[in-house]
Amino acid sequence: MLRLLKGLAVPGKVKFAGCIFILIIQQNEVHLLKQITMAGNTFGQIFRLTTFGESHGPAIGGVIDGCPPGIVLDTAAVQYELNRRRPGQSAIVTQRKEPDEVQFLSGIFEGKTTGAPIGFVVPNTNQKSDDYSHIKDVYRPSHADYTYDVKYGVRDYRGGGRSSARETISRVVGGAVAKQMLPQVKINAFVSSVGDIFIDKPYQALDFSLTETNDVRCPDTATAARMEEYIKEIRKQGDTVGGTVTCVIQNVPAGLGEPVFDKLHAELGKAMLSINAVKGFEYGSGFCGAKMKGSEHNDLFNTDGSTKTNLSGGIQGGISNGMDIYFRVAFKPVATIMQVQTTIDNKGNEVQMQGRGRHDPCVVPRAVPIVEAMAALVIADYFLLSGKK
Repeated sequence: MLRLLKGLAVPGKVKFAGCIFILIIQQNEVHLLKQITMAGNTFGQIFRLTTFGESHGPAIGGVIDGCPPGIVLDTAAVQYELNRRRPGQSAIVTQRKEPDEVQFLSGIFEGKTTGAPIGFVVPNTNQKSDDYSHIKDVYRPSHADYTYDVKYGVRDYRGGGRSSARETISRVVGGAVAKQMLPQVKINAFVSSVGDIFIDKPYQALDFSLTETNDVRCPDTATAARMEEYIKEIRKQGDTVGGTVTCVIQNVPAGLGEPVFDKLHAELGKAMLSINAVKGFEYGSGFCGAKMKGSEHNDLFNTDGSTKTNLSGGIQGGISNGMDIYFRVAFKPVATIMQVQTTIDNKGNEVQMQGRGRHDPCVVPRAVPIVEAMAALVIADYFLLSGKK
């Protein structure tokens, strides 16, 4: 390989055969320091999801490995989860029209999982790549354009390519399968804030059955109406707004999680922070706990091992204790805005750019099923790691 590269080599990065190589020349000899590939496409240890595809490519897809055999798989329930994430579902999300219909390719026979890898694809059908032609050589502020170009020496500017949130389609499919592996575990996520509009009730006072009754996916109907109007107002301004998604996982047995580096909350944090646009994660008392005294924060025991309060968020020492696991995920405002901004091109020149095309004014309504899916992947994986059934 080095013999082939030698004639091409210059100090720095060289693209060859679809890969990026970091090369140096010493005494007229070419030395390969590192080959750069796009790794990190697999999540999980036993129950593993590998995803592939780009926003404007032919399809998004994935492979679920490690799923036990004999699980009756309701493919309609998988499609239901995708429909919750699908673009174009309401007036407050991107108007890209995609059916997002999943096609399973392997690992299922006569309605049951076989234990073999479960392959699937979801075709892209409504790409409008011309909407991105104006940013072919331009770096959008707070996007992955610059970092991808610097790291890989190439980027797919059409909808962000691999950095697009369409990649989360595969996560939703994987999570939907994981949910059916754990029917006793209940995972409910909901929008708890948009901008500075918050639900002012604890999750115990909410009716989760109301989450899907409004476009925002907020189970407090009065707050949902305020959130929806605010998102519409923000969209008219050509701007975007952030928010938070709260997730509650119930009926998790005590004993999931490992000490030190594989703590259950650490894996949940990794899962959530891997979602596009996520900027923060807190579980249990979270950052509010930093303001409390130990006498206020300690969860005292009942005689059956449960606790009178649950500021620990269902996890102690990195291991589930049988109480509800709850956490909150912060999403930034969408980086693409319909306003003129000053940025730079790939030559370092200052240029003016403005977003075009179809984009979410707020991601949190469509992020709810993604948060649930990643939570399900973590819990399923840790069930298998613990040997629980």
